[in-house]
Amino acid sequence: MTLRRLGVFFAATLTAFGLTTAVPAHAATPAHHTGQLPDGASWVADVPPDWNGTVILYSHGFGPLAAQDAPDAATGQALLDAGYALVGSSYSGPSWWALSSAVRDQFASLDALVQRIGEPRRTIAWGTSMGGLVSALEAESGHRRLDGALTTCGLVAGALDLNDYQLDGEYALSRLLAPAQPVKLVRYANADEASAAGASLTKIVADAQGTAAGRARTALGAALLNTPPWLTGATPPGPADYAGQEQQQQLALTQFVLGFVMSGRYQVELAAGGNSAANAGVDYRALLAGSPQARQVRALYRAAGLDLGADLAELTRHADVTADPGATRTLARTSVPTGRLRVPELTVHTTADHLVPVEQENRYAHRVRAAGREPLLRQVFVDAAGHCAFQPPETVAALHALESRIGTGHWPDLRPERLNAAAAALGAPGRYLRYTPAPLTGARH
Repeated sequence: MTLRRLGVFFAATLTAFGLTTAVPAHAATPAHHTGQLPDGASWVADVPPDWNGTVILYSHGFGPLAAQDAPDAATGQALLDAGYALVGSSYSGPSWWALSSAVRDQFASLDALVQRIGEPRRTIAWGTSMGGLVSALEAESGHRRLDGALTTCGLVAGALDLNDYQLDGEYALSRLLAPAQPVKLVRYANADEASAAGASLTKIVADAQGTAAGRARTALGAALLNTPPWLTGATPPGPADYAGQEQQQQLALTQFVLGFVMSGRYQVELAAGGNSAANAGVDYRALLAGSPQARQVRALYRAAGLDLGADLAELTRHADVTADPGATRTLARTSVPTGRLRVPELTVHTTADHLVPVEQENRYAHRVRAAGREPLLRQVFVDAAGHCAFQPPETVAALHALESRIGTGHWPDLRPERLNAAAAALGAPGRYLRYTPAPLTGARH
C-alpha cells in the first residue's frame, strides 16, 4: 500500500477507536523547521499544511546525536499525511547515552516549535529504544506539557539493570569459553578499547560453536543476557528445539549483539563518569534458575556431558566486578524510570528483541505498579523477531488507541484482534498477540 493510501486509512482506524480526524485527500509538502538550543542541541520539525492540532514529540534511540522527528521515513510520512506535526531534538550529550539532557532538550524543542506554529491541541511523546526510556521519563515529568506517551521497543528497565545483566552474560561467555584469554568488560579507556573487547568476545563465541560444550556455554551466556532464541525465519524454533534455539542466539550474539552492547558500554560509562555494573556477590545458580531459558541451558549441558552446577559455581566464585558509586548515582538520577506516571502511556514491544529484551517490560510494569500508577499504563506485544521491528500500521494503530484513551479518559479495547484489525485498516495485517513477558534475568536495582 502506498503512503498516500496509508494516510487515507487513518480515518477508518480512528473511527474504530471512537475518534475522528480530518485526513487529506492528497499529500502536501510540510513546512520544515530547524534550530539550535542554548545547550548546543539541534532540533527539527515538520508541520503539514492541514495540521490536525496534535504534535508528536519524537525521541530517537542510541546513536549519533542527530535530530530526528520520526522513527523512520515511512512512519513519518504517514503521520504527516494524516495531519500530525512532528518534532524532535538531537540531545546535547555528553555521549550517545544522552539521558542527562534528552528530556530537557525534547521539551525545549517543543517550546521552539510552539513559538513558530502556536500551542497544539494535544502533544504525545513517542520514543524508540533508548528514546523509549526518554518518553517514559517524559511521561513522569511532563504532565503539563504532554497528554500521553507511546513507548516503542523501549529501554524501560533503565540503565542500571541494563548494565548489570549485560555484564552477567558477557562475563559468563568470557569466563567459560576462554578463561585463558579474559576479555575486558568494564571501565574502557576509549571507544577503540570497547570495540576491540566486543570483537574479541564475538570471535570467542563464534569459535565455540564448533563443539557441544561451546554451544551449551553459549546458551548459558545468552540466557543471562536475556537473548531470545529467535532471530531469523517466520516463526521461532520449537519449544523443545534447544539446539535450534542456541543457533539463533549465537547468530544474534556474533552478528551484532556483542559488538553493539560492548561498544555501547563505553558511551554509557562516559555519560555516567564511570562504571555502574557489578557482579561481585551474585549467585549465578539463582540467576539461571529465574531465567525462562533455564530448561534449554540444562538440556544442552546434559547433551554435552557438562556439569552445569560446576560452571555456575565457577562463575559465582570469580565474580568480582564492582561499581563506581558516583556512576551508579548518576544513572539512577538520569536513566532509571520511577514508574510515577503522570499521563497515560502505552508501550509496544516485539516478543524477540535482541538489543532491548521484552523482559524489560515486565520490570517496568512492576515499577509502575509499585508506584500506584498502574491504571495509566498498558502494554501490548507484537509477535516478531528484531529490535523495533514494527510495521508502520502496527505502531500507528497503537497511537490511535492511545489517542482514544486521552480523549475519553478510558482505555479502549486493546485485545490483539482489535489492534490487528486496526493495523489491517492501515494497510498491513497486524501481528499483535496475547503475551506476558517473563521477569528480567539479572535485574537487581
